[in-house]
Formats: sequence, structure tokens, C-alpha cells
Amino acid sequence: MPTIYHIAEPDRWKPEAPAYEAESLAAEGFIHCSTAAQVPGVAAAFYACRTDLILLSIDAGAMADILVYEDLYEHGEDFPHVYGPIPMHAITSAEAFSA
Repeated sequence: MPTIYHIAEPDRWKPEAPAYEAESLAAEGFIHCSTAAQVPGVAAAFYACRTDLILLSIDAGAMADILVYEDLYEHGEDFPHVYGPIPMHAITSAEAFSA
């Protein structure tokens, strides 16, 4: 399975936690993620000029039971959505990221 990505807010990223939970998990029921090709567009649309972000690389294979590719907002492309907390063992890297 490929790698998927999530742009994390610095106050939500707690590497010592057993799992990562974005605010959207409670608000919308899933964590928004992107393919490599979708990251630049998502960053520009939602995080313009932010320099304090963290880009999480996630092993999609480790998320198979809670990962769904879907176009919920009719953007014309499927985005990976994770329907549950992301276990830390599935996060392969966490890098500083600027939009």
C-alpha cells in the first residue's frame, strides 16, 4: 500500500501518545489525509503561509481497516480519510512543514 499524508497542527501532534487524533475526528468522524499529489493543493487551500505545521507520513497498509478513499465534498477526486485514531506505529515520519 502507498503512503498517505496528513498536515498536523503543532498542538495536536503528541509523539508520545499511543495514537494521533486530529480535531476533525471528533468533529467529522474521520481524519483528513492526502496522497502525495494532493498535499500541495490541500496546503495552499487550508494552510496558506503557515510555517509551524507537521507533515505526517502514514503507512496506508497499516490503516487498511479504517482507511477509505472518497470524494465527500464533490471535488472530483478521492481523498484518503481515516475513520479512527492513527496508531503511532503507522506513522513513518513527522517532518516540519510550511504551506
